[in-house]
Amino acid sequence: MQPIIAITIGDPAGIGPEVTAKALTHDEVWACCRPLVVGDAGVMRRAAALAGLGGGFHAITDPSEACYDPAAPDLLDLANVDPALQPGVVSVAAGVASAAFIERAVELARTGQAAAMATGPINKAALKLAKIPYIGHTEMIAELLDSPRVTTMLTTEGLRVVHVTRHVPLADVAKEITHENVLETVRLTDTGLRQMGIPQPRIAVAALNPHGGDEGLMGRQEIEAIGPAVEDARAEGIAATGPIPADSVFFRAIRGEFDVVVAMFHDQGHIPIKTHGFERSITVTLGLPIIRTSVDHGTAFDIAWKGVASEESMVEAIRLAAQLVAGKRD
Repeated sequence: MQPIIAITIGDPAGIGPEVTAKALTHDEVWACCRPLVVGDAGVMRRAAALAGLGGGFHAITDPSEACYDPAAPDLLDLANVDPALQPGVVSVAAGVASAAFIERAVELARTGQAAAMATGPINKAALKLAKIPYIGHTEMIAELLDSPRVTTMLTTEGLRVVHVTRHVPLADVAKEITHENVLETVRLTDTGLRQMGIPQPRIAVAALNPHGGDEGLMGRQEIEAIGPAVEDARAEGIAATGPIPADSVFFRAIRGEFDVVVAMFHDQGHIPIKTHGFERSITVTLGLPIIRTSVDHGTAFDIAWKGVASEESMVEAIRLAAQLVAGKRD
């Protein structure tokens, strides 16, 4: 039987509801899973109209009521969004609602009522306004599941990237590049890719500084942290290579030399992924006891509720979640 994938709609003022509804018009989604949307009925009624989902959504209050009918996809209705919520605007109400969607989906996955979760985009400013004590999905889900060691992998056709640091100001990145942090990220990457069916992942580890530090002339992180972490990983049987200068490592991975690149900071990894495959890139959280994938884009308030948002990343996130469930079962 196809796995149940819990799909959160993200911030209701953004494009999450639209891309979720549009994704559920794709036959390939229904071919790989039984989707269960976690959101608000009023919001998704409007999203269904934007997506051309003629039958609308089948609103339920418990997963046991789901019918899994493509003509009227199931919606676990939390009924927590005011119909007067203004699209494209950061608000406390949207932050509170989006956090509640995440919490409910995590609970479904944790208790086995869903095999995995795929998440729509949230707005960090809305979370902050709502006094939600997390900067993003990854941090929130890790806390809910008591998983202190997690990281994010971005993936698109021909390229995968994992980050040592994520939502850290650039001025603070260098002090976070420690032997422990790099080694732990390489370990999580190796384990995650093995779970995805790659028996011996080839892991490239990017340098932090220009030209790989030029023997310490442009920084010593490669000598004192990254290089030793790679050596220790190799001693553990992990096929890690590096540090490799960041201006060439992604090209080498796209060419097929590596299965994944470990990047040192957010934009070092995000820029090549989004340049190589913007609309179809997605994220996977490694180190959790559940499977969680996500779109790799934001709430896009500038185009929210205009009917022009692309659902490709959401389709890919749902498909990969189902694929990872199948691999876990095997």
